[in-house]
This record gives sequence, C-alpha cells and structure tokens, in this order.
Amino acid sequence: MSRLKSVAFVLMYLVPVQMPVAAWLGVRMHLPNALAWSPLFFLFVLLPGLDYLLGRDSANVPGEREKQVALAPWFKTLTLLALPVQLALLAFSGYWFVHAGMNAVGMLGWLLSQGVVGGILAINTAHELIHKDERIERAAGGILLTSVGYYGFKIEHLRGHHVHVSTPEDASSARFGQSLWHFLPRAMLRNTRNAWRLEAQRLRKIGLPTVHWRNEMIGWTMLWLIFAVAFYLWLGLPGLAFFVVQGLSAAGSLEIINYVEHYGLERQRLADGRYERTTHLHSWNSNYALSNLMLFQLQRHSDHHAYPKRRYQILRHHDDSPQLPGGYSAMFVLALCPPLWRRVIDPRVMAFRNSVPAIRAP
Repeated sequence: MSRLKSVAFVLMYLVPVQMPVAAWLGVRMHLPNALAWSPLFFLFVLLPGLDYLLGRDSANVPGEREKQVALAPWFKTLTLLALPVQLALLAFSGYWFVHAGMNAVGMLGWLLSQGVVGGILAINTAHELIHKDERIERAAGGILLTSVGYYGFKIEHLRGHHVHVSTPEDASSARFGQSLWHFLPRAMLRNTRNAWRLEAQRLRKIGLPTVHWRNEMIGWTMLWLIFAVAFYLWLGLPGLAFFVVQGLSAAGSLEIINYVEHYGLERQRLADGRYERTTHLHSWNSNYALSNLMLFQLQRHSDHHAYPKRRYQILRHHDDSPQLPGGYSAMFVLALCPPLWRRVIDPRVMAFRNSVPAIRAP
C-alpha cells in the first residue's frame, strides 16, 4: 500500500466534520434550517459525484506485505479515534439541536444528518472493531454502537449475520425483488430480537440464566440508559428525543447499507441440508476509491465476508465478485426508490447468477 493511500484513510473524518461545518455555515449565512441538511448533500450528492470523477481502485496489498500492513499501528489508531470523536460530536450535535432555534424542517434535517453521520462514524467503525480479537477494540466497538442504541449489532452481526448471510435465515440479507421499505423495519426488529436470543442461548450453554450480569445485552442496555439519562439531565426532553431519534436514524442507515450489500445474492443449499461456505461471491463489491477510503474499505465487502477478521487496510478486491455500479453513497440513494433500484440492479443480479456456475467450475 502506498504511503498516500495509508494517510488518505483519515478522510473518513471529513464525515463528522460536516456537522459543525453545517452549524457554522448556518450561523454565518443566517440559514440554520437549510444548512442542517448540508451533511446529507455532501454525502449523497457531492461524494457520489466525486466517486465517479476520481474512479476506481482495484489494487490489493501484495501478499508478502499483508502482515506488515495489518500490524501497522496507524490503521488501528484511526479506528479507535472514532470513539472520542463520536462522543464529542454527539454532545455538540445534541446541544446545537436544542439551542440553535431551528424550525421543524431544520430539526428533521439535523436529526437525519446526525443519524447518517453516526451510521458511518459509529456503526461502520464499530463494525471493523468488533471483528477483532483485542479487548480494547471490541469494547470500543460496543460503546460506539451503544452511542446510537444499536448495540445488539455487536452480537447479532457476529453470531447471526456472518453465519446465515445470503440465506433466508438472515434478516440483513434482502431477497431478490424485496423492496427496501419492506426490508428495513423487519431487519431492525428481527436483528434486535435475534441479539437477545443469541445472548440468552450463549448463557444457557455455560449454565447461566438469561438475567445475569454476564448478559452482554443487559450491560449495553444499562450503558445506553446512562447516555439517555445524561442527555435528559443536561438538555431536557428535547435532548433525550435527539439522542433516541439520532440512534434510530443511524441504525436505519446501517440496514439500508446491509440491503445494498447482499440484495438478491444466495448461498446454495447442499445435499446434506447445509448451505455452501460463504465466499467472496456472496456480497456485492464496490471499488470506488474515495468512498472506500471514507468507509475504511467497507465496500470491499465480498472479501470481508470471506475473511471476517481481515483488517480493513488489507481487504482485497475480487474481479469475480458481484460488482455494484457505484459507491455506497450512490447505491444508498438508489435503494430509496425501489422501482429505480430494481431497474438498475435486478439485471446485474440475474447476470451474476448466470455466471456463477462458470466461476465456481474447477
């Protein structure tokens, strides 16, 4: 990996910067309600445009250098830095929401903006951290997820999604022809319920009751309540409402990306009733350079599912993975309009399905 690309991962922090920039511009231009929407303009208009302008990056770290790059402390530092940045941003954003004097339109824009920013800063970074073996990374990931109230993801994603991905058993894998608006509420509800079920199942296996101090879901719930009470005591009911709604918005953003990542892809059931092993053929890949840098290479999702513990800086691009026609920002917007989504993506699903036997042939 070039030194330039290594440093360029810091571009992820352009995402949280959008919130204080929006507040500052709102004051300077006397347009706080309009500028509350500007982070969404940056993420869903400017970023896709820059993605197409700057093009793709399909280069992989050479195999002989992977271990060296994976162990470089710079990359881990960037992900751990997300925790203090997220907590500081939440405090700033909540204070601004309560005291900026925005009308209902401005408040809605601010909540949606903070939710999408939190989906990237908190949930996307937590996704990287919870897959790792070091306790500090897993703990930081859990706190980040709790800051948006979607802490069940820490359990369900590892023990549910990665086990059942691209099968009917996975709530985060959208079926062919399923609209986003049918998928989204079901994914959020099922994944939360599955997290509690999986944790209770784990405790039973070691001879403990569900209600126990070692129940991870109970621990994260208590931390979420501490956050919620803190916002209420500091900023009153508007502050509490901000904290709850920004979390729902962030969680919704995550599940929209899950929809994009696995739509229409299926693992085949084998003769013994089990599903085939998960490979890089069971997730959509996108190699647009800028958005990959700003998402810690989440868009190399095909390789992530094939090798879940592989660190983001050495995730690989695979030419034979199903390829999205844009980065996640562009696909996020496309998914919001199901007829347009199906017109663009359904032919790609069918073309990939037709090519799979040739790809898998020895």
